[in-house]
Amino acid sequence: MEIYLIRHTSLLITKGMIYGRTDVPLAASFPEEKDRVLEQIPSGFDAVYSSPSSRCTQLAAVISEVYQENKALYELNFGDWEGKTWDTIDRLHCDTWMDDFVHLAPPNGETMLEMQQRILVFWEHLLRQCYHRVAIITHGGVIRIILAHYRDLALRDSFTLKIGMGEVVKLSIPSR
Repeated sequence: MEIYLIRHTSLLITKGMIYGRTDVPLAASFPEEKDRVLEQIPSGFDAVYSSPSSRCTQLAAVISEVYQENKALYELNFGDWEGKTWDTIDRLHCDTWMDDFVHLAPPNGETMLEMQQRILVFWEHLLRQCYHRVAIITHGGVIRIILAHYRDLALRDSFTLKIGMGEVVKLSIPSR
């Protein structure tokens, strides 16, 4: 199976904003970035999945008239930190979380381990399908978790994987 992991394009946000689940607008560069994404992917997919975030669904709608939103593809839930900037949250809480973001959650948010679990349930279900070519439009954190799993990389080290806005990563997964 060919799987195209596609990160949403650039955003119109305040620098340093924490926007995991927050619905934020796309930058004015969307038309050009969208064209660059389309140049990197084939024209036909057996299935197209998207995070429900509008920054993903707008790109999914360009890739295919028919796509499926899946909540497992949401970015990390930053809870009470959503919509704030990193410099406005309590430094001690932030540092504690940064030291063990795999097992600790922002206040009323989720851990990376919880995020990984929901993503891998989706991933295992996807791999059981009889698709030849699939597109997944989602977020940097989701793509990092899939790649870390695929490359047998520790979850804590997933942030060493740099995934740019509008980046396309192609995986070829042997049939099961």
